Amino acid sequence: MPRWLGFLAGICLLLSCHREEKKEAEFPALMEIPNGFPEIEMPEDNGFTEQRWKLGKKLFYDPILSSDRSISCASCHLPQYAFSDIRPVSPGVEARPGMRNVPTLANVAYHPYYTRDGGVPTLEMQVLVPIQEHNEFDFNMLLIAERLNEDSTYIALADSAYERAPDAFVITRALACFERSLLSGWSAYDRFLYAGQTDALTASAQRGMSLFFGDRLQCSQCHGGFNFTNYEFENNGLYEVYADEGRYRLTHLEEDKAKFKVPGLRNIALTAPYMHDGSLQDLPAVIEHYNTGGYNHPNKNPRIKPLYMCDDEKADLLHFLASLTDESFVNNPIFSP
Repeated sequence: MPRWLGFLAGICLLLSCHREEKKEAEFPALMEIPNGFPEIEMPEDNGFTEQRWKLGKKLFYDPILSSDRSISCASCHLPQYAFSDIRPVSPGVEARPGMRNVPTLANVAYHPYYTRDGGVPTLEMQVLVPIQEHNEFDFNMLLIAERLNEDSTYIALADSAYERAPDAFVITRALACFERSLLSGWSAYDRFLYAGQTDALTASAQRGMSLFFGDRLQCSQCHGGFNFTNYEFENNGLYEVYADEGRYRLTHLEEDKAKFKVPGLRNIALTAPYMHDGSLQDLPAVIEHYNTGGYNHPNKNPRIKPLYMCDDEKADLLHFLASLTDESFVNNPIFSP
């Protein structure tokens, strides 16, 4: 081999290795636990395997789950918006209006319960809600299983993943397996905190971080921890009178009226509009809501009161919230259709 050709081959090899290193740095491996996150508790009957993940991903993007084959899970949980939606409420089959704003699926592996009123105890059970809801998939799990059993690809995938034909057990667990892999923990905030990248946060974002975690605003009292939520149910004074009674629909307790699960704030800049009904269009509107203290309601959290932030402080807080965006998560090709 001529010397120049060997030299060129060496350069190509180095560039190839560099590209691989860069790719790994930008896009964490499947089920790689982010820095500062605890281990994920896996159900005994649904441990993670790549075969189960592949089946769950295929189901997630397939409109076969809806009665008229018009929408899929991904129709409302869009990857580029951190698996949330940009509409106040998402339409179901036949364009029927949804009831609540679609939350992000980022880090749902860690949630202790699901839906905004906490009525579903496991991720495996969660998919049953949209499947049966008249204004969402409007379908039946047994009929979905019949459809899947007419498809040789699904039969093979189910056998490889769970050693059984596609049925309710397989469908619910495969979808949960895929959704548990939607881990987001490599934002500018994380790089600043765990990777020593002191330039990852601007001076404004650092001031906003001090405000967020400080005693004056007390944001982290509800939006604390690695996932920026305490998973409690709160009323934040969005209205004096609510059309949606929140957790009360489940418990019928007066103290639960108009209370909703505290959402996490990771990728919050991508998940507008906000609140349970999508009524606040952008983050400045959210910040202004909390700055004014909101409306009076018997169940409003007493921490929510006027904050008297100046414009510069509101801008700093906004920049900190923007630093929670994880580009490696929303652009990861492994989560694409």
